Amino acid sequence: MSQNDPILKLQKLLSHKLGLMDQLFSKMMESDSAPRIPEITKHIFESGGKKIRPLLCIATAEALNYKLDKHILLAATIEFIHTATLLHDDVVDESSTRRGEKTANILWDNKSSILVGDFLFSRAFQLMVATKSLSILEVLSNAAAIIAESEVLQLTNIKNINIGLKTYFKIIEGKTAELFSAACETGAMIATSNLNQIKSFKSYGKSIGICFQLIDDYLDYKGDKKIMGKLMGNDFFNSKLTYPIIITLNEGTYSEKEKIENLFKKKQKTQNDLKLILEILDNNNALKKTKIEAIKWSKKAKKEIQKIPQNPITILLQELADSIISRSS
Repeated sequence: MSQNDPILKLQKLLSHKLGLMDQLFSKMMESDSAPRIPEITKHIFESGGKKIRPLLCIATAEALNYKLDKHILLAATIEFIHTATLLHDDVVDESSTRRGEKTANILWDNKSSILVGDFLFSRAFQLMVATKSLSILEVLSNAAAIIAESEVLQLTNIKNINIGLKTYFKIIEGKTAELFSAACETGAMIATSNLNQIKSFKSYGKSIGICFQLIDDYLDYKGDKKIMGKLMGNDFFNSKLTYPIIITLNEGTYSEKEKIENLFKKKQKTQNDLKLILEILDNNNALKKTKIEAIKWSKKAKKEIQKIPQNPITILLQELADSIISRSS
């Protein structure tokens, strides 16, 4: 990560608060009666993630001059929800690596990953209640439900060549953008009663989340395995139709659509199959179009944050919206 990376700058600026969040997270993942819980959560928590969602939660509250400490509870809640979804996702996707490390379902087993994920969700709800805010509890519990619903929607659309962009955006708004949005919205809610500012941060988070997922889709076909920490073409091998594939199905030739359909429906896909997909994407400038779509959402995020009184944190949040476009992992 570059020294000029706004995420790194925010991490340094808010290092004390992030440290308190880490301490709370570590304390709440302890279990004397079931030592596998801290073993698995420690593995995934220390595997090198940027913790961007809890960072956004803390940054949002601090940007609005919040002086108390409930945003630490919120940030830990967000990270518990996110970590739980990662554990469950790796089981569903049968993933073997994440961020260059073996996944929990490989190091332990699927049952452990699912049950520890459930434990983390329960911890998240305990922290939600600790904020003593029904409105925040409503936002975060709704977010947890929407994330799960969207994961099921994605699962039921595996290999569905007729998925369409409307369904695609419904999936990513739920499974990715919803938690970004909730992180920013609740960070604002804990700090202010100004509904316009809360709405702007909520929209900022949603736009950042959609942009983040679009770049994920882009990198899955364009990224470097050593940097990404996972196999390139992972979405293809899991038969997930993402933005570059969907727009190619919409805009490509009949022959290309037929090839995509046949390749996605294959039970055993090969690296040569991936090469054919990449050639079709290249012929249709699909990856370039994916990045253009991501830039649109990045600009929307910046527009929302510019409605907030400017200070060092809001300026870094604007820069963060730009930096997501150029990320490599």
